[in-house]
Amino acid sequence: MTPANTRLGATLPRRRLGKSELIVPAFSLGGYPLGWGDAEDEKAAIEAIHYALEQGLDYFDTSPGYGDSQRRFGIALEGVDRESLVISTKTGTHPSRRQDYSWDATMWSVENSLQMLKTDYIDLLLVHDPRDIEPVFAPRGALEALEQLKAQGVIKAIGLGQKRFDYHQRAIESGRFDVILTFNNYHPLDVSALDWLLPLAQEHDVGVLNGAAMAHGLLSGEDPDVLFARDQHDSRADLLPGARKLYRWCRDNGLSVPAVVFQFCMRQPLIHCTLTGVKNRAELQENLTAAAVPLPEAIWDELSALGITASLYQGQPEQARDKR
Repeated sequence: MTPANTRLGATLPRRRLGKSELIVPAFSLGGYPLGWGDAEDEKAAIEAIHYALEQGLDYFDTSPGYGDSQRRFGIALEGVDRESLVISTKTGTHPSRRQDYSWDATMWSVENSLQMLKTDYIDLLLVHDPRDIEPVFAPRGALEALEQLKAQGVIKAIGLGQKRFDYHQRAIESGRFDVILTFNNYHPLDVSALDWLLPLAQEHDVGVLNGAAMAHGLLSGEDPDVLFARDQHDSRADLLPGARKLYRWCRDNGLSVPAVVFQFCMRQPLIHCTLTGVKNRAELQENLTAAAVPLPEAIWDELSALGITASLYQGQPEQARDKR
């Protein structure tokens, strides 16, 4: 076991995830890339989760929509003191009940997650990517089901994982959600979430998880033109000019792009945890090192002076829609 004083995860700040009262590191492991591939990929995923534990990370986010991610987490975390972990998963995107936010589907999904994760409770259960928010709030809908499960102690907190700001606004102002997970709208190229969404969450003591800090790979440290040419993604086209500028600035100053990206996000106190997606131990080691490596304080003023950090949606709920 790695000594505590050398574990990278142990050096990260820890934050209270809003009124959920869950305490999480400011940077931790998301489960999307860990759920795909063959037996060798599964072995690599389990090794990555074990490395996360070894390095002091104790919060893990997954979903039934992430392939075999839940099952692999269940295997990797079996035998670990459950009380020492914070685990979040989701409902509404299981391939067998996709976009079904009814009471029955929610109860079925949560039961399936408990089995896959090999646990008898889930710390945070997020409603995942609803195209229409009305079924979530409807009588005998997902929210009522999750509230009953929370009252029974099967889950500890309720969240919404979604891109649309107006859906987050409704969840926050309802007073019935403890946490939101928003993505690809808080990183060095786009701080739309800061316009009003993050302050609104703070006002209501709702925890905030930040996903897609690397802009779906555009800020991974590879030349963004090379990456975009190989793997075009419509939602990243408007970010390409800023990504080029950030890449060149980091190259010219001997800085790691991932280090700048992750630590930019972690410097925002209204965000409680930024999640990283990896496929294997080596990628997690690289990202965790980037999150923990000391950076000169002066770079943040220099980064601001580049003029690449913008609010691409100007904070308007109707404009902050998932473009996928």
